[in-house]
Amino acid sequence: MSAEEIALEAEEAMEKAVNYLRSEFRLIRTGRASPALLDTIRVLYYDTPTALKELAAVAAPEPNLLVIKPFDPAVIKDIEKAILASPLGLTPNSDGRVIRLVVPPLSGERRQQLANQVKQMAEQARVHVRNARRDANKALDQAQKDKLLTEDQRDAAKEEMDKLTKQYIAQVDEVLKTKTDEIMAV
Repeated sequence: MSAEEIALEAEEAMEKAVNYLRSEFRLIRTGRASPALLDTIRVLYYDTPTALKELAAVAAPEPNLLVIKPFDPAVIKDIEKAILASPLGLTPNSDGRVIRLVVPPLSGERRQQLANQVKQMAEQARVHVRNARRDANKALDQAQKDKLLTEDQRDAAKEEMDKLTKQYIAQVDEVLKTKTDEIMAV
């Protein structure tokens, strides 16, 4: 395997770690209503688990309110059950046509817990990025042993790997700072 292929593979792994962190952060409630809060909810629709956003339009008309308007009004009870069964801890209010979810503001203690939780998640992403670098460095060493790369090429590739790692860790830190600011905003 060439140095470029190894670097590309490592970069893909690092990118996946950052993207996964972003997707996980979207699911964390910050006291502000966001349609992304409902992305993981699956509704049993004709005995098939279906994503809520495929069954209804979700809007956030106010900072503390989500409105869910099902495309098929017959599925409203199933949506309510799925929301109640979810770990969000929100209680749906229905008028038969739309479901309203009031997102209560977070307490100071809960904000601190969430901030600590996102820090731990960011650290896990950093570990994944560093593991991708470690694996790439091992592959580069092996390629040099197999005489596919010279020692200078290996060293240059390892330097590039370090730059790439710093770049992706900076992205993780940026995503963490944004989410922490969002959580701590009153």
